[in-house]
Amino acid sequence: MSEASISVDDPQALLSLFGPRDQHLRRIREALDVRIASRNGQIVVEGAEQSVAKATDIFEQLKAFLTQHGNLDFAEVERTLGNVLGHGSANGSADAKGPPVEIPTIDVFQASRKVQPKTAGQARYIRSILDHDVVLAAGPAGTGKTYLAVATAVAALKAEKVKKIVLVRPAVEAGESLGYLPGDMQAKINPYLRPLLDSLREMMDYEMLKRFTEQDVIEVVPLAYMRGRTLNDAFIILDEAQNATISQMKMFLTRMGRSSKIVVSGDMTQVDLPSHTQSGLVDAMRRLGGIEGIGIITLSGADIVRHRLVQEIVRAYDEGPAGAKRQKHN
Repeated sequence: MSEASISVDDPQALLSLFGPRDQHLRRIREALDVRIASRNGQIVVEGAEQSVAKATDIFEQLKAFLTQHGNLDFAEVERTLGNVLGHGSANGSADAKGPPVEIPTIDVFQASRKVQPKTAGQARYIRSILDHDVVLAAGPAGTGKTYLAVATAVAALKAEKVKKIVLVRPAVEAGESLGYLPGDMQAKINPYLRPLLDSLREMMDYEMLKRFTEQDVIEVVPLAYMRGRTLNDAFIILDEAQNATISQMKMFLTRMGRSSKIVVSGDMTQVDLPSHTQSGLVDAMRRLGGIEGIGIITLSGADIVRHRLVQEIVRAYDEGPAGAKRQKHN
């Protein structure tokens, strides 16, 4: 057994090196089969001599990166891990207990925007989308389910792998009905579809989005409008899928035509269907998991990349009222 330590004087830098909920620490620990702890302003690494040396090198590089750039994300941890393990990129290692997750870069129309996963779960999600024709994904708010799916669809359109993007949402929100909202049908459905439009606007400029929408290259439609269609050469995304019924889910999945790809995502903790109605997403993930060509992804609180408090809010609701009280008093 061998032991080494890395000095970290700034407590905030130590938190950044370990990552949100220690996800960077866990990734390095699992990849190199070492023990890692924090003691008196130092990161202490214990394990086999060669593994300890590599882990120490990784932390030193990450520490230098953090000093230079002021922040540290999961993608940088993966790149550093891959480099130290001798592969130059995070594509795997024969001598690591757990190979690094490949970090794909999503090439959208906005040249200034670089879309990459920020957690291991997000990296698996994107990889599953690239590798499967149908992906079912579940996870809490803030894990990037919609944003990353839309970015991958835009990249496929830019690369001419598909001719069309169809973004779909059930028109179900907290018990309200479309009939109670003012305006014509387009005005009524707009609030339900706006989150998808917001994601698109970050991927391309307004004029391009307007042109694609007018030409039906990009469609944003409520789920009810999908019945009877067959979509070829299309990238189809069903967002908020926890609010689709079982029959609606079957209808949606069977719209898939030649050379098309489907991504279905939702949050199983935010089902707005009547209490006696089962979620189509829950049913589909259980029913379709064994079919070749269908990817099943579950994201967790560790994959939340919104404001730091979102993780705490999700955890408090998962734990129930007692858990929320504990959070308040801690």
